Amino acid sequence: MSANKDINILKDQDEKNKLKVYCTFCPSKMLNAGVARLVNIEFNLPYIHRKGEGEADQQELITDYWLVEDMYTFENIGVSHTVDNVKYLACADCERGPVGWHDVSTKKSYIALSRVKHE
Repeated sequence: MSANKDINILKDQDEKNKLKVYCTFCPSKMLNAGVARLVNIEFNLPYIHRKGEGEADQQELITDYWLVEDMYTFENIGVSHTVDNVKYLACADCERGPVGWHDVSTKKSYIALSRVKHE
């Protein structure tokens, strides 16, 4: 199945997430269904690591994100200190991440579809 078909399964007619969004490493729920909109934006996220594993120098260019307009929409999310006007988002329970990023200037958050699971 192609990546576009996979994405079409995850969104509704309004481009919102059809399914709940969970951490891929633990059972923590990050978002309820219908609360985030699919956007296509290029952003380099550091590779996933656990807190305390050292600095993540390598990055991955990701283009498909769930846009979360308000931080209070999250069910569970961990937030890093600000780095270059960005706060990285991770699982609040197992602290794996980043799964996305928060733009300090716009107050919008982005969760990478490829870094979470949908159920």
